[in-house]
Amino acid sequence: MRNPLNEKITSIKPSGIRKFFDIVNEMQDAISLGVGEPDFDTPWHIRDEGIYTLEKGRTFYTSNAGLKELRVEISKYLDRRFHLQYDPLSEILITVGGSEGIDNAFRAMIDPGDEVLIPQPSYVSYEPCCILAGGVPVIIELKEEDQFRLTPEALEAAITPKTKIIVLPFPNNPTGAVMEKSDLEAIAEVIIKHDLFVLSDEIYAELCYLEEHTSIASLPGMRERTVVINGFSKSHAMTGWRLGYACGPKVIMDQVLKIHQFAIMCAPTNSQYAAVEAMRNGDEDVAMMREQYNQRRRFLMHEFERMGLQCFEPFGAFYIFPCIKEFGMTSDEFATRLLREEKVAVVPGTAFGDCGEGFLRISYAYSLDNLKVAIGRIEKFITRLRAEAEQA
Repeated sequence: MRNPLNEKITSIKPSGIRKFFDIVNEMQDAISLGVGEPDFDTPWHIRDEGIYTLEKGRTFYTSNAGLKELRVEISKYLDRRFHLQYDPLSEILITVGGSEGIDNAFRAMIDPGDEVLIPQPSYVSYEPCCILAGGVPVIIELKEEDQFRLTPEALEAAITPKTKIIVLPFPNNPTGAVMEKSDLEAIAEVIIKHDLFVLSDEIYAELCYLEEHTSIASLPGMRERTVVINGFSKSHAMTGWRLGYACGPKVIMDQVLKIHQFAIMCAPTNSQYAAVEAMRNGDEDVAMMREQYNQRRRFLMHEFERMGLQCFEPFGAFYIFPCIKEFGMTSDEFATRLLREEKVAVVPGTAFGDCGEGFLRISYAYSLDNLKVAIGRIEKFITRLRAEAEQA
């Protein structure tokens, strides 16, 4: 019998995040700090709108691109918050989460053999989506001494005649790193010089704690060469509603829409109506959640400093990326022992690229009470490891 499977997909490893999530679900009294999902419920006024649309029988397909009403509100929101101007009729597409937008944008833009620059550590989907679209992923290692930011020197060194797209995963999952406006201006010069396109994943744009997020698409010369990915999962605690959006120049978005049309048809209708309410009246909800995350972020930084665990300070998203190289074990070994011995689940840094070795991703999208209990267990674990090292 012939092999029924596609070689590309069989060569791709499953997500390293899910392994520990699946284990912790079977473990009594375990605390998971591994999943990037807000612990907040979707705000009531947004849920009410979703319920109301069901009661009114608004359960039919929308247009392929999504509700015009929602695209208009997204256009207003992007202008209000990030100084981005997009035509809601031709430059905004409603997707099934931000991940669909990433996949469709790659498929619309990549020809076989095109190189895609992917800074890592970063979100697990970029590399496999690039491969499935026929592209060649080229990894740029982000370094702790650069605060895990992409430097123009690192970008320039990775570019070849085959380079077509650069992924900008900021604010970053898993490191929490951000790119400030001056950082973006420096790499924009390199991008324009080499005539590259950008996939800017801005799903954590509302979760910035140092200064407000700047989109590279807002810089001179960048709008026409950038596709912006965003959504509602992280900012509005709407993970299960599965709703995102992609924005970009019409010449690109026409083709992205075509892929979405054939593969998906349209995003969930009641989710779209709920998102209209989120766009119109959700700014206060976002601000409240951002302040709670910032409180948790400061707590974890203080605790890691107190226990002497090296960690650069993250200023975006809701992750912290401590270094565990002092313990002489791999990230996977550390995370596995921590889960077995202290019942705390974290994600090895290597789930986000090989250069994540020696680090852990810890999510603070969990209550402060849970974080306090987890930190107590982590401190107990590393104290034991240090004692073992002294006795060796």
